[in-house]
Amino acid sequence: MPMQIAQSTQTEVIASIQNLVKVYRKPGTSVEVRAIRSVSLDFVEGESVAICGASGSGKSTMLNILGCLDRPTAGEYRLDDTDVSEFDDDKLSEIRGERIGFVFQSFNLIQQLTVLENLEVPLFYQGVPPHVRRERAEKLIERVGLAERADHRPMELSGGQQQRAAIARALINNPVIILADEPTGNLDTATGDMILEIFDELRAEGRTVIMVTHEPEVAQRCDRIVTMRDGKIIEDIRTGI
Repeated sequence: MPMQIAQSTQTEVIASIQNLVKVYRKPGTSVEVRAIRSVSLDFVEGESVAICGASGSGKSTMLNILGCLDRPTAGEYRLDDTDVSEFDDDKLSEIRGERIGFVFQSFNLIQQLTVLENLEVPLFYQGVPPHVRRERAEKLIERVGLAERADHRPMELSGGQQQRAAIARALINNPVIILADEPTGNLDTATGDMILEIFDELRAEGRTVIMVTHEPEVAQRCDRIVTMRDGKIIEDIRTGI
Protein backbone atom coordinates (compact mmCIF):
# COMPACT_ATOMS: atom_id res chain seq x y z
CA MET A 1 0.00 0.00 0.00
CA PRO A 2 1.53 3.37 -0.94
CA MET A 3 1.91 5.74 1.94
CA GLN A 4 -0.52 8.67 1.89
CA ILE A 5 0.66 11.92 3.43
CA ALA A 6 -1.74 14.23 5.21
CA GLN A 7 -1.60 17.81 3.98
CA SER A 8 -2.30 20.53 6.53
CA THR A 9 -3.36 24.12 5.98
CA GLN A 10 -1.86 25.07 9.35
CA THR A 11 1.72 26.22 9.59
CA GLU A 12 2.60 26.35 13.30
CA VAL A 13 4.59 23.15 13.88
CA ILE A 14 4.51 22.18 17.56
CA ALA A 15 6.48 18.93 17.36
CA SER A 16 8.63 17.50 14.59
CA ILE A 17 10.57 14.27 14.20
CA GLN A 18 13.01 13.79 11.35
CA ASN A 19 14.58 10.48 10.28
CA LEU A 20 13.80 9.05 13.71
CA VAL A 21 15.24 5.64 14.58
CA LYS A 22 14.82 3.66 17.78
CA VAL A 23 16.70 0.41 18.34
CA TYR A 24 16.40 -1.72 21.46
CA ARG A 25 18.87 -4.42 22.43
CA LYS A 26 17.50 -7.43 24.24
CA PRO A 27 19.23 -7.73 27.65
CA GLY A 28 22.08 -10.21 27.75
CA THR A 29 22.10 -10.73 23.99
CA SER A 30 23.32 -9.07 20.81
CA VAL A 31 19.81 -9.19 19.34
CA GLU A 32 18.54 -5.79 18.24
CA VAL A 33 14.91 -4.79 17.75
CA ARG A 34 14.29 -1.85 15.41
CA ALA A 35 11.14 -0.35 16.92
CA ILE A 36 11.12 2.76 14.70
CA ARG A 37 12.74 2.89 11.27
CA SER A 38 13.61 6.34 9.92
CA VAL A 39 10.28 8.06 10.51
CA SER A 40 9.58 11.74 9.82
CA LEU A 41 6.42 13.53 11.01
CA ASP A 42 5.22 17.02 11.85
CA PHE A 43 2.45 17.84 14.32
CA VAL A 44 0.85 21.27 14.09
CA GLU A 45 -0.96 23.49 16.55
CA GLY A 46 -4.62 22.73 17.12
CA GLU A 47 -4.81 19.31 15.49
CA SER A 48 -5.66 15.92 16.92
CA VAL A 49 -3.72 12.91 15.64
CA ALA A 50 -4.44 9.22 16.16
CA ILE A 51 -1.47 6.85 15.97
CA CYS A 52 -2.71 3.38 15.07
CA GLY A 53 -1.24 -0.02 14.31
CA ALA A 54 -1.02 -3.58 15.51
CA SER A 55 0.91 -4.61 18.59
CA GLY A 56 4.62 -4.22 17.89
CA SER A 57 4.11 -1.63 15.15
CA GLY A 58 6.06 1.04 17.04
CA LYS A 59 3.19 3.30 18.09
CA SER A 60 3.87 3.11 21.83
CA THR A 61 7.57 3.71 21.27
CA MET A 62 6.65 6.74 19.19
CA LEU A 63 4.47 8.09 22.00
CA ASN A 64 7.25 7.54 24.55
CA ILE A 65 9.71 9.51 22.45
CA LEU A 66 7.20 12.30 21.81
CA GLY A 67 6.62 12.42 25.55
CA CYS A 68 10.34 12.56 26.36
CA LEU A 69 10.04 9.29 28.28
CA ASP A 70 12.62 7.81 25.91
CA ARG A 71 15.16 9.21 23.48
CA PRO A 72 15.80 8.20 19.87
CA THR A 73 18.77 6.11 18.78
CA ALA A 74 19.19 8.40 15.77
CA GLY A 75 17.37 11.30 14.17
CA GLU A 76 15.99 14.54 15.54
CA TYR A 77 13.02 15.43 17.71
CA ARG A 78 12.10 19.09 18.05
CA LEU A 79 9.45 20.12 20.56
CA ASP A 80 8.24 23.70 20.35
CA ASP A 81 11.34 24.46 18.23
CA THR A 82 13.72 22.97 20.80
CA ASP A 83 15.84 19.97 19.81
CA VAL A 84 15.37 17.56 22.71
CA SER A 85 17.00 14.56 21.01
CA GLU A 86 20.23 14.69 23.01
CA PHE A 87 18.90 15.92 26.36
CA ASP A 88 19.93 13.97 29.46
CA ASP A 89 17.37 12.45 31.84
CA ASP A 90 17.18 15.52 34.09
CA LYS A 91 16.55 17.86 31.18
CA LEU A 92 13.98 15.50 29.67
CA SER A 93 12.19 15.39 33.02
CA GLU A 94 12.12 19.18 33.07
CA ILE A 95 10.67 19.29 29.55
CA ARG A 96 7.98 16.75 30.48
CA GLY A 97 6.95 18.80 33.48
CA GLU A 98 6.76 22.08 31.60
CA ARG A 99 5.53 21.25 28.10
CA ILE A 100 3.80 17.87 27.97
CA GLY A 101 0.53 16.57 29.37
CA PHE A 102 -0.04 12.82 29.71
CA VAL A 103 -3.29 10.87 29.84
CA PHE A 104 -2.89 7.13 30.44
CA GLN A 105 -5.27 4.22 29.96
CA SER A 106 -4.79 3.20 33.60
CA PHE A 107 -5.22 6.83 34.80
CA ASN A 108 -2.01 6.71 36.94
CA LEU A 109 -3.55 8.70 39.77
CA ILE A 110 -1.94 8.50 43.22
CA GLN A 111 -4.40 6.53 45.35
CA GLN A 112 -3.36 8.09 48.68
CA LEU A 113 -4.12 11.63 47.47
CA THR A 114 -7.40 13.38 46.78
CA VAL A 115 -8.32 14.37 43.24
CA LEU A 116 -7.35 17.96 43.95
CA GLU A 117 -3.99 16.91 45.41
CA ASN A 118 -3.32 14.69 42.40
CA LEU A 119 -3.66 17.71 40.14
CA GLU A 120 -1.24 19.70 42.26
CA VAL A 121 1.56 17.12 42.13
CA PRO A 122 3.16 18.24 38.81
CA LEU A 123 3.21 21.86 39.99
CA PHE A 124 4.70 20.84 43.35
CA TYR A 125 7.74 19.41 41.55
CA GLN A 126 8.07 22.65 39.59
CA GLY A 127 8.21 24.67 42.80
CA VAL A 128 4.92 26.49 42.18
CA PRO A 129 3.64 28.16 45.39
CA PRO A 130 0.83 26.28 47.21
CA HIS A 131 -1.86 28.91 46.69
CA VAL A 132 -1.15 29.04 42.95
CA ARG A 133 -1.23 25.23 42.72
CA ARG A 134 -4.58 25.10 44.49
CA GLU A 135 -6.11 27.85 42.37
CA ARG A 136 -5.13 26.17 39.09
CA ALA A 137 -6.29 22.76 40.31
CA GLU A 138 -9.67 24.07 41.42
CA LYS A 139 -10.30 25.73 38.06
CA LEU A 140 -9.49 22.54 36.16
CA ILE A 141 -11.49 20.33 38.50
CA GLU A 142 -14.49 22.51 37.82
CA ARG A 143 -13.85 22.45 34.08
CA VAL A 144 -14.01 18.64 33.89
CA GLY A 145 -17.11 18.53 36.09
CA LEU A 146 -15.53 17.08 39.23
CA ALA A 147 -15.83 20.00 41.64
CA GLU A 148 -18.04 17.96 43.96
CA ARG A 149 -15.49 15.15 43.93
CA ALA A 150 -12.39 17.27 44.53
CA ASP A 151 -11.80 15.87 48.04
CA HIS A 152 -12.43 12.24 47.06
CA ARG A 153 -9.67 9.73 46.44
CA PRO A 154 -9.38 7.94 43.07
CA MET A 155 -10.77 4.65 44.41
CA GLU A 156 -14.00 6.50 45.24
CA LEU A 157 -14.49 7.58 41.61
CA SER A 158 -15.82 5.76 38.57
CA GLY A 159 -13.51 5.00 35.66
CA GLY A 160 -14.83 7.93 33.67
CA GLN A 161 -14.38 10.30 36.61
CA GLN A 162 -10.81 9.09 37.10
CA GLN A 163 -10.07 9.70 33.44
CA ARG A 164 -11.53 13.21 33.66
CA ALA A 165 -9.27 13.82 36.65
CA ALA A 166 -6.32 12.51 34.64
CA ILE A 167 -7.14 14.93 31.80
CA ALA A 168 -7.34 17.83 34.25
CA ARG A 169 -3.95 16.83 35.65
CA ALA A 170 -2.53 16.72 32.11
CA LEU A 171 -3.65 20.32 31.60
CA ILE A 172 -2.30 21.69 34.89
CA ASN A 173 1.01 22.85 33.38
CA ASN A 174 -0.57 24.38 30.25
CA PRO A 175 1.26 21.89 28.00
CA VAL A 176 2.39 22.38 24.41
CA ILE A 177 0.98 18.96 23.48
CA ILE A 178 -1.28 16.43 25.17
CA LEU A 179 -0.37 12.75 24.73
CA ALA A 180 -2.97 10.07 25.40
CA ASP A 181 -2.33 6.32 25.48
CA GLU A 182 -5.57 4.39 24.81
CA PRO A 183 -7.56 7.00 26.81
CA THR A 184 -10.89 5.19 26.37
CA GLY A 185 -9.56 1.63 26.55
CA ASN A 186 -10.90 0.91 30.05
CA LEU A 187 -14.20 2.74 29.64
CA ASP A 188 -17.66 1.82 28.42
CA THR A 189 -18.88 3.41 25.18
CA ALA A 190 -20.94 6.21 26.76
CA THR A 191 -18.17 7.20 29.16
CA GLY A 192 -15.59 6.98 26.39
CA ASP A 193 -17.65 9.38 24.28
CA MET A 194 -17.71 11.82 27.17
CA ILE A 195 -13.91 11.71 27.42
CA LEU A 196 -13.53 12.17 23.65
CA GLU A 197 -15.78 15.23 23.82
CA ILE A 198 -13.28 16.80 26.22
CA PHE A 199 -10.48 16.11 23.72
CA ASP A 200 -12.64 17.67 20.99
CA GLU A 201 -12.98 20.80 23.13
CA LEU A 202 -9.24 20.95 23.72
CA ARG A 203 -8.56 20.70 20.00
CA ALA A 204 -11.10 23.46 19.32
CA GLU A 205 -9.18 25.66 21.77
CA GLY A 206 -6.00 25.18 19.74
CA ARG A 207 -4.41 22.38 21.77
CA THR A 208 -2.45 19.68 19.98
CA VAL A 209 -3.66 16.21 20.99
CA ILE A 210 -1.82 13.02 19.99
CA MET A 211 -3.30 9.69 21.01
CA VAL A 212 -2.48 6.04 20.54
CA THR A 213 -5.59 3.97 19.93
CA HIS A 214 -6.64 0.65 18.47
CA GLU A 215 -10.27 1.72 18.17
CA PRO A 216 -11.25 2.88 14.63
CA GLU A 217 -14.17 4.96 15.89
CA VAL A 218 -11.83 6.87 18.21
CA ALA A 219 -9.30 7.44 15.43
CA GLN A 220 -12.00 8.77 13.10
CA ARG A 221 -12.73 11.60 15.53
CA CYS A 222 -9.20 12.93 15.02
CA ASP A 223 -8.02 15.28 12.27
CA ARG A 224 -5.33 12.81 11.17
CA ILE A 225 -4.76 9.10 11.37
CA VAL A 226 -1.16 7.90 11.28
CA THR A 227 -0.90 4.14 10.80
CA MET A 228 2.31 2.29 11.65
CA ARG A 229 3.55 -1.16 10.74
CA ASP A 230 6.93 -2.70 11.61
CA GLY A 231 8.28 0.63 12.80
CA LYS A 232 7.33 2.55 9.67
CA ILE A 233 4.49 4.85 8.68
CA ILE A 234 2.35 3.19 6.04
CA GLU A 235 -0.40 5.79 5.98
CA ASP A 236 -0.87 9.38 7.13
CA ILE A 237 -4.27 10.74 6.13
CA ARG A 238 -6.66 13.51 7.08
CA THR A 239 -10.14 12.44 8.10
CA GLY A 240 -11.95 15.50 6.74
CA ILE A 241 -13.80 16.24 9.99
